[in-house]
Amino acid sequence: MSLKAIEPRRLYRQVADQLRSVIESGEYAVGDRLPTERELSEQLGISRPTVREALIALEVEGRIRIRVGSGIYVAKPPQAEASVPAGMEGPFEVLGAREIVESAVAREAAGLAGAAEIAALDAVLARMENGPHPSAETIGFDRAFHVAVAGILGNAVLVRFVGELFDQRMTPYFERLSRYFENDASWRLAHAEHRAVRDAIASGNAAAAEAAMRHHLQESQKRFQIGFGEGDAEGAGNEPKRSKSRKQREETA
Repeated sequence: MSLKAIEPRRLYRQVADQLRSVIESGEYAVGDRLPTERELSEQLGISRPTVREALIALEVEGRIRIRVGSGIYVAKPPQAEASVPAGMEGPFEVLGAREIVESAVAREAAGLAGAAEIAALDAVLARMENGPHPSAETIGFDRAFHVAVAGILGNAVLVRFVGELFDQRMTPYFERLSRYFENDASWRLAHAEHRAVRDAIASGNAAAAEAAMRHHLQESQKRFQIGFGEGDAEGAGNEPKRSKSRKQREETA
């Protein structure tokens, strides 16, 4: 007997599968506007970040197009659909894990950091000041700062773990989110948050260091949750543009 291993599907993948099925059924035609994030969240009874992860997954596949300030539209099916690993963690799941882990790391770092460690953080911060963002260079500086904080603990496992967690953002999902929500202005905010983490660690205040790192990673999540700006679709009494179903089109043909 030949059996296939069963892989647990993350919630955002289940949502993406449902939306893909609705599109493939012909309920929405190419060019039609889908319900907004808010509407989908209410219909499905799940959080908007989960809906956003599902929409980003579908856009990476080429199934939909997100137009900031307008809405979410069905795209022409791609000839070669992009393949995204089913087990890939969603961006908000990764950021949530980083918040838990790195807040604890920053707390410990505050009690161990010496002049050399603070100087290393200062060197990274000085290089972080310039944009443009997002770019491979600025993301590299961002990674270097977080790894340097972990390095203060002198634990190679934690350094590797923090680095690997950060590298989870090097995925098609994070790249697509970055395209919409990261820019020079968001980079300046992030730089100030990194500076607050550095100052708290330098002061030796463990609670302040933990709080500063937690604040930074929570703000990172918030920046990725800013609305797409779905125009009139967000207003009361405005329904998303919807085509006739495949059955209805056949009946009226």
